[in-house]
Parts: sequence; C-alpha cells; structure tokens
Amino acid sequence: MKLGAFSISLNVKDIHRSKAFYEDLGFKTLGGDINQNWLILKNEQTVIGLFQGMFEKNALTFNPGWDNNAENLEDFTDVRELQKELKEKGVKLIQEADESTEGPEFITLEDPDGNPILIDQHR
Repeated sequence: MKLGAFSISLNVKDIHRSKAFYEDLGFKTLGGDINQNWLILKNEQTVIGLFQGMFEKNALTFNPGWDNNAENLEDFTDVRELQKELKEKGVKLIQEADESTEGPEFITLEDPDGNPILIDQHR
C-alpha cells in the first residue's frame, strides 16, 4: 500500500505567527496560500502543513501521487484503491472517496487512539 508523501497537518490559531515560528526553526514555504489560511512548509525531509480554521485537530496526512517535494509520482496507489483495501481489512472510514470519480479526492479515518488521518490525493 503506497500512501504517498507524509506530513503532519497542524491546526493553528494564527497562521502568520505560526509561519514565523517555523521559519525560525528553518522551515521554508513549499506551497499553499496564506491568504486562504493554509501553508505547506519544509525543512530538509520534514514537511508540515499549517491550517487555520480548517481542521478541528492536528492530523497525520498522506498524499498519494506526490513525493516529499509535492512533485508528481509516476507510480502511485489511487486513493480509491486505498479505500477499497482499507475497507476490505475492516478499517472504519469517517469520510469516503467517491469511487465513481477520477483525480483529486480524499478519505479520512482515525487510529485507535482517535488521532485523525487524512489521505488527500491532489491529482
């Protein structure tokens, strides 16, 4: 099962303050739009997302089809296929992808401790 690039999505109260803090730790902006209250930051191989007002909790995030530089991968497992595999294993999904579509889609689930997991395919 190829989940794609990994990052942690942080629910932040003030995206400008959080951006400045993580820049002080050496992170650089990789993508996003601060005017829409979301940014993706990277420091070496570590990727974090800052999201103001979009998530209730911090979440583990996987992006099928992307590497850690948000570059498209030739070979990846589509989120709909991941969904089928997870459902076959009895994993409860909170939000399911529409299996009749192609392209961008996402699913959400929680680990046994209630930690949110987002599998978010952008292509």
